[in-house]
Amino acid sequence: MQLNVKNETNRLKTVVLGRAESNGPIPSLENTYDAKSYETVKNDLYPSESDFVEEMEEFNQALLKHGVEVLRPRLLENCNQIFARDVAFVIDNEFFVSNIIPDREEELQAFDDIKKMMSPDTINYLPEEVYVEGGDVLLWNDYIFVGTYKQPDFKQFKTARTNTHFTSYISKHFPHKNVYEFELKKDDFDPYNGILHLDCCFQPVGVDKAIIYKDGFLHEKDYDFLVGLFGKENLFDVTKEEMYQMNPNIFSIAPDIVVSEKNFTRLNKHMSDEWGITVEAINYANISKQGGLLRCSTMPLIRV
Repeated sequence: MQLNVKNETNRLKTVVLGRAESNGPIPSLENTYDAKSYETVKNDLYPSESDFVEEMEEFNQALLKHGVEVLRPRLLENCNQIFARDVAFVIDNEFFVSNIIPDREEELQAFDDIKKMMSPDTINYLPEEVYVEGGDVLLWNDYIFVGTYKQPDFKQFKTARTNTHFTSYISKHFPHKNVYEFELKKDDFDPYNGILHLDCCFQPVGVDKAIIYKDGFLHEKDYDFLVGLFGKENLFDVTKEEMYQMNPNIFSIAPDIVVSEKNFTRLNKHMSDEWGITVEAINYANISKQGGLLRCSTMPLIRV
């Protein structure tokens, strides 16, 4: 397999989509590892496994409709495997295996067969001190955007997944790339006030557009940098409620085709009417109750 991912939007050829079968029991409050899941369990709103399976199949069909090759991780019994994005990610023609939180280490085993399809010299295992999950890594051609948390209480937050060691590592690994890190607000219990991953508050769309949530950044200068890079007229600013519903976490099949949640009415209308993008609107609201959405569920391997 010739890996190739240089941005978030080029025509998708091959992708890994997570899976929802044998998703395991409803977690206890203590065993949730993001604010949205914490809220869902606390309020007794955790969806059924059949809801998850149905929504992921709808996503699968949207990908197949546009000719995408869809791979799935090996099924692990009683394991949440929905969010394939965080286990590993591709930059250019290299595959990086994430150092993820201990709660999720089991998920790595399910990708062994997929890794066998790749040349061994394209697979990278990160140094022990480098923490990263794929939701914090976004590509925009010569740019690598990284969501981080650099405060001294990093280890106190379950939602702090990517450290500044990763920024240093990836900058040295790709010296020709422009690597920028954005410090995110963290909160393990309130999904209105904390950001789990960068793709929960920012994502490039099309060729030169992006969806963004200003208050997700710990420092306003990071938002201002992106305004300067993309241009204010090319940004769609989401509200706090839209961020909570996970509007930034859509998924691009091509520059002019995205998969989005059907309830994202304001965003979907804007992408269609103002940006000329075809929107495949699907049911994915139950998945969002676990703290991730469409981008989180995918691991692109080849974009052309």
